[in-house]
Amino acid sequence: MKLIDKVKAVLNEIYRVKEDNKAIRLVIGAALARTVPQAKSLKDAEFKVFSQFGDDGIIQYLINHVKPKIDTFVEFGVENYEESNTRFLLMNNNWRGLILDGSPAHIEYIKNRSFFWQYDLTAIASFITAENINQLLAENGVSGQIGLLSIDIDGNDYWVWKAIKAVEADIVIAEYNSLFGAERAITVPYKADFVRTGEHYSNLYFGASLTALHDLAAEKGYSFVGCNQAGNNAYFVKNDKLNGLPPLSVADGFVAARFRESRSETGLLTLLNEKNRREMIENLPVINTRNGKQELL
Repeated sequence: MKLIDKVKAVLNEIYRVKEDNKAIRLVIGAALARTVPQAKSLKDAEFKVFSQFGDDGIIQYLINHVKPKIDTFVEFGVENYEESNTRFLLMNNNWRGLILDGSPAHIEYIKNRSFFWQYDLTAIASFITAENINQLLAENGVSGQIGLLSIDIDGNDYWVWKAIKAVEADIVIAEYNSLFGAERAITVPYKADFVRTGEHYSNLYFGASLTALHDLAAEKGYSFVGCNQAGNNAYFVKNDKLNGLPPLSVADGFVAARFRESRSETGLLTLLNEKNRREMIENLPVINTRNGKQELL
C-alpha cells in the first residue's frame, strides 16, 4: 500500500471514530434531555453534548418551559459548528436554523458534514456587523418570530443585538464578559471590524457586561433568567413567555467565569487567576451604555 493510501486510511478511521463518538453523545444527550422536566433550575438542567459548556441542557430546560411555537433558531459565531449552542437542538429536536460565521473555511467544513443534508440548516459565511445583521437575516429567509437566538461573536455582541430588528426570539442567549464585573453597564466601543485578539493580545477585551445586556434585554421586552455555570452565557426570555420562570436581577444571577483563556503577548496561554486577568485589561476604553460616554475599565 502506498504511503498516501495509508494516510487516507488512517484519516478515514479517525473520522469514523469521531462520528461514532458523536452518535453515542447524541444518544446519551437524548436520554438526559428526557430528565430536564424534573430539573428545578438552569444549574440542575446543565449538560453538554455539542455546547462548549452545559448549555445544551439549559436550552432543553428553557424550551420545555417556554414551548416556542416557531421551532427556528439563529446562531452566529459558530466557527465550525463542532462546539455550538444549537447543534443539539438541531439534531435532537429537529429544529431548523440559520448559522453564520465570518470564516468561509468554517462554513465549507459545515457544508461537507453529513448533518448538513440530514437537517434543515442554512450556513452562511459573513462577518457580522450592526449594519448588516438585519439584511443577512432577511436575505436568508429568517424574519419575525423565531424560537431562539444565540449571539457569540466575541466583540460587538451588545451592539449587534441592539441593532437586530428583523427577528424577535422567545429565548436569547448572549455571551457576556464577566471580567467587566456585575456593577457597571459597559461594552467595548463599537468597531465594525472588531476582532477580539487583534484589539488586545490578552484575548480578554471583548463583549459587554451582564448589566449592559440586562438593560438591553429589558428595553427589548425580555427578562434575565440566569447564566450557565461557566460564567460566559446569559439567558433571556420574552416577558410574556416566562411561564413561571423567575426573573433574576444581575446580582442574583451573575456568575464569574473561572476558565483561564488569557494569552501572553506571544499568544501563549497564561492560565492567570481572575484578579490577574482583570489587571491585564485595566484602563482599556469601554462605553457606559446608560449614558453613552467612554470610560476606562
